[in-house]
Amino acid sequence: MGQTGTVTSDTRHRALDVGVGAGGLATADMVLNIGPQHPATHGVLRLRIVLDGERIVSADPVIGYMHRGAEKLFEVRDYRQIIVLANRHDWLSAFSNELGVVLAVEHMLGMEIPERATWTRTLLAELNRVLSHLMFLGSYPLELGAITPMFYAFREREDIQAVLEEASGGRLHYMFNRVGGLKEDLPAGWLGRVRAAVAQVRTKMTDIESMLVGNPILQARTIGVGVLSPELVHAYGVSGPIARASGVDVDLRRDAPYLAYEELFAPGGPGRVVTRTAGDSLARLEVLLEQVHVSLDLADACLDRLASLPPGPVNQRLPKVLKVPEGEHYVATENPLGFNGYFLVSRGEKTPWRLKLRSASFSNVQVLREMLPGCLVADMVSVLGSMFFVVGDVDK
Repeated sequence: MGQTGTVTSDTRHRALDVGVGAGGLATADMVLNIGPQHPATHGVLRLRIVLDGERIVSADPVIGYMHRGAEKLFEVRDYRQIIVLANRHDWLSAFSNELGVVLAVEHMLGMEIPERATWTRTLLAELNRVLSHLMFLGSYPLELGAITPMFYAFREREDIQAVLEEASGGRLHYMFNRVGGLKEDLPAGWLGRVRAAVAQVRTKMTDIESMLVGNPILQARTIGVGVLSPELVHAYGVSGPIARASGVDVDLRRDAPYLAYEELFAPGGPGRVVTRTAGDSLARLEVLLEQVHVSLDLADACLDRLASLPPGPVNQRLPKVLKVPEGEHYVATENPLGFNGYFLVSRGEKTPWRLKLRSASFSNVQVLREMLPGCLVADMVSVLGSMFFVVGDVDK
């Protein structure tokens, strides 16, 4: 197990530029390992940083400690079995992870799913988005030294978690999507309980906001820290709340709509894209905070539509052996952390010939090599925590 913040052995053995600083003090760069286990890395991510005094000269993210070869495992499972693997790489966004797989398969089958399933999927995706955002809204202040927001965030999460668990039976990996719709219909009275949970979270969000918005300590740690330019966003394929905090106005729910998002993001609808222009750590936190309110608005709109729909099926009958026609298709969804894409290549068999996963965190983490140089060591955790990644989503 790697040590947190240890000087590597190659500090002595590699050729280092040793010079004389001000006042005749001999100086040398120091190579430091942050991780693989570190509270701010959200898993086993390792950062190899070179320091000149307290300032970071270079930073290299070292990934792969959690790699399990998910893409190769996809190739030896049929399309029903893949869902249970696909929802695990970002363990905070399991329902959203499942969506891309079933949407790709349904497209290649030319399958239309029932309207109730479309709106229910949209509702569950937005509830899952709230869960993911609340986790980071609690954990990021914790990494900066404030523990109370974490308690409040988990209180709010539990309201949403309870209704998701009631519908799917799972708290983390829901396994509720199926090719052709959903696993089963919703429990009796569930929509009313969801509406109450959404209203409860909306009311309680003021507690978190009162601790974060305008907090002078939080502002001192985040304003102007870890600035990410729009040029770097495009160069590294950064997406999601991190890209929008740098002024990149892109959201697949509006720009390449799927499920019911075309109607929700139409003019006059509840959907809107939250952006900032500063591109610093505080801007990324502000985007996340405001997006929770947008997702709650979208959830209310989905509840209104589902309440108006007549009873009906939520899935399609499938053959015992499901084979996808030969061809290829790419589907990208706007996951809570950014673009989540699946490139499916089929040869007409019951298993995919290739299923490539494009995860949001992979691109969002690699840009750290550009952001961290020039920062102080004390600001490293502020930058790292504000990138809102999940290591399983990086390593796949």
